Amino acid sequence: MKLLRFFFRYSPRTMLLAALIALVAGGCNAGLIALVNTVLSGALTASTALVGGFVLLGIVRLMAHFLAQVTLTRFAQMSTANLRHDLVEKILGVPLRQLEEIGAARLMVALTEDVMSITEAMRIIPSFVVNTAVLLGGAIYLGWLSLQMLLIVSVLILLGAVGYRVLVHSGFSMLKSAREAEDRLFSHFRALTEGIKELKLHRHRRNEFLHGGVRAATDEYRRHNVAAETRFALAQNWSQFLFFALIGVILFLMPKLEGVNEHAMTGYVVVTLYLMGPLAAIMFVFPVFGRAQIALQKIEKVGLSLTERCSDLSVPGPNCAPAGMNRLELIGISHAYRRENEDSTFTLGPVNLVFSPGEIVFLVGGNGSGKSTLAKIITGLYPPAKGEIRFNGKLIDEHNRDHYRQLFSAVFADFYLFDSFLGLDKCRLEERASAYLTELQLDHKVKIKNGALSTTDLSQGQRKRLALLTAYLEDRPFYLFDEWASDQDPVFKAVFYNRLLPELRARHKAVLVISHDDRYFHLADRLVKLDSGQLVAVEVSPPAVSTVAGGGVKGGEE
Repeated sequence: MKLLRFFFRYSPRTMLLAALIALVAGGCNAGLIALVNTVLSGALTASTALVGGFVLLGIVRLMAHFLAQVTLTRFAQMSTANLRHDLVEKILGVPLRQLEEIGAARLMVALTEDVMSITEAMRIIPSFVVNTAVLLGGAIYLGWLSLQMLLIVSVLILLGAVGYRVLVHSGFSMLKSAREAEDRLFSHFRALTEGIKELKLHRHRRNEFLHGGVRAATDEYRRHNVAAETRFALAQNWSQFLFFALIGVILFLMPKLEGVNEHAMTGYVVVTLYLMGPLAAIMFVFPVFGRAQIALQKIEKVGLSLTERCSDLSVPGPNCAPAGMNRLELIGISHAYRRENEDSTFTLGPVNLVFSPGEIVFLVGGNGSGKSTLAKIITGLYPPAKGEIRFNGKLIDEHNRDHYRQLFSAVFADFYLFDSFLGLDKCRLEERASAYLTELQLDHKVKIKNGALSTTDLSQGQRKRLALLTAYLEDRPFYLFDEWASDQDPVFKAVFYNRLLPELRARHKAVLVISHDDRYFHLADRLVKLDSGQLVAVEVSPPAVSTVAGGGVKGGEE
């Protein structure tokens, strides 16, 4: 079973120790059953030794049960934490393009629902192991009472196990279908949180989303789960029927066998009735294990695909950007991908560009021209399909790409704002951050304490300023701004272009700005234009004096 192999993979010693302890508990349990049966049959009279043996077996059994539960509970929590940590580490190590193909919904379900299903299975492992040991001990005692009867009972149990297996396997198939529906349901949940404004503005879209999307996925998820639970209930009732059949065999067939005495008869009835509880507990475990098995397969399907793709993390090194940027070259760079809802393939390139310190470059072009894709290639988030990236003459490949990415501080159009300054040098952090807050006109709304922002509940333009603050604090050689000024008011937009960008140039930073603000194009040292993925022009911006009277250069029209 893949689930048990997973448990052993994480800690084989713990599993073996717990199994040994559980076997001790099962042996003590078998001894208790034998002792009770002996007293009931009148073979022995109560004595001090008999009472002492009963007490000793009971104490050892309880202690072994307790130790097995504690050992496996600790193991379960440790394995769950390791699983979640390993999954996050794999996600961090996957190239961005492949992560986008996997989709946020699948990753979120894996990190939440699937891990919780495995955790639930781990929680009931202690009782499963102990009950299995109890059944094993009971079977050994039954064989000691009558080997012939044990063989008959084993055949009956084997036939029942086949029917049980068929029902449970059918239930697992339904669980797999339910799990697929859950992926779609989480995709709808993501659309709900990210598209709530659009849903509220359009009644028909909202109704179709609710009834055709969420309700359909919810009904499918419910239907498959009900079908699975129905099959599991049938399997459990089938096992109960087998017990009644077993009691019937013992009562009506066993007396006709040769060599079966009253002591063996009593023992079989007592042991069988006693084992009904542990066996019912084990039957209850199988549906939980089934969900965990499917969840593990889903996680490993995501994890395996992540593992098979080349790792996007380099060997750990200093947490700093490469020093001394002199030249960054893009030589014959191209990249192709299939656009969403389109059959055609979009191709970017070939692109040849050079970036130098102390230079401001504007990247312009229409929507869908490939600007954001080129920005991701430049920053090392997408590896180029063809061509080379060279930093200070050194080729950038999968071995040094993560180190190369430390060259950049970027604020993308779909940026994420962390509420604390993760990974930054804490030396004079609050002092420097407070100075930038004043310059960005946010000091009246946001405070810095213990390396964290007092709030991120701000307008989109203000949140972008905080993202810019983080980029400033990183103090890296290359800055990239993807439509950063699009959410700013006219006053602060002018501050960004007329003051902040020249300040970065003065600090000898290379700056790439993706922008549609053609009235500020004259501030760039170079103007790079893309049209349908092709580099159509690399223009040197005209002097600033030529834009004063006319209100801006109109060279950015597509």
